[in-house]
Amino acid sequence: MDKDDHLTQKNVIQERDINKIIEFLETIQYGSVTVIVQDGKILQIEKNEKIRIK
Repeated sequence: MDKDDHLTQKNVIQERDINKIIEFLETIQYGSVTVIVQDGKILQIEKNEKIRIK
């Protein structure tokens, strides 16, 4: 494999990863969802939720 081959290969996002991101977005009221990518692939998905106390 040529050193530039990784630049021309299409990055594939798994459907389960997209579904997990959607699930996090649908269930969070305040906070953030972070997607960590390495070498064009999703490595980690983080959900950081804030709870408002009145």
